[in-house]
Amino acid sequence: MGAAQGLTDGVASPIALSQFMTRAFRSFVLRYFSLLLLAVALATRSPAQASPEFVLQFDAGQSGADITLEGNLHTVKGSFLMKRGSIQFDPTSGRASGEIVFDATSGKTGNGSRDNKMHKDVIESWRYPEIVFRPDHADGTLTPSGTSKLQVHGIFAIHGAEHEVTFLVEMTLSEKVWSAKASFQVPYAQWGMKNPSFLLLKVGDTVRVEFHAAGSLVPQSETDSTSFVTLF
Repeated sequence: MGAAQGLTDGVASPIALSQFMTRAFRSFVLRYFSLLLLAVALATRSPAQASPEFVLQFDAGQSGADITLEGNLHTVKGSFLMKRGSIQFDPTSGRASGEIVFDATSGKTGNGSRDNKMHKDVIESWRYPEIVFRPDHADGTLTPSGTSKLQVHGIFAIHGAEHEVTFLVEMTLSEKVWSAKASFQVPYAQWGMKNPSFLLLKVGDTVRVEFHAAGSLVPQSETDSTSFVTLF
């Protein structure tokens, strides 16, 4: 009799086990729905509550840079292709991050021998295959639609060195797409690159760069909400 009683005491009764399972299930359900409600709240919050930050995704096929180098006999024009680009921007604070990368080896001016000299002796693209711009701040008011002008500051990396630059960018927003253009001077000789002047042909020490770009715009709030929901 005593042994039987001990055996009974050592095994949970069906009623106690059922109560335990019910409490565990209720706790799980409450926890799950609390997280789900939080995710829904983030996904449906009003524009006033949403972060104003957004991401500019570049379309390399619609973006690039044109160059102009003035000379005494003629003006040299050329172009460089973009490899990739993505920039995060907060219009409230003006804070920016990310990078725009150009393919230095893609540079062409329409003259084979001149291009060979440019790549070999001037920009040395075989040694420095990328030209990169990393923005860190922009001043000005960016309107949610239409065209705005911003003074963009950042670091321009070319020929193995980094240079602090600021230039005017004209940007147009339209729903979830954008386009931009900018023009600025690059004092390449001052930055350590060779002036390609030869005999009677003399060119300036500064090249004008005209940048154009387009792509898609993704609000940071959408990215945050999507990332949060995928956690479930």
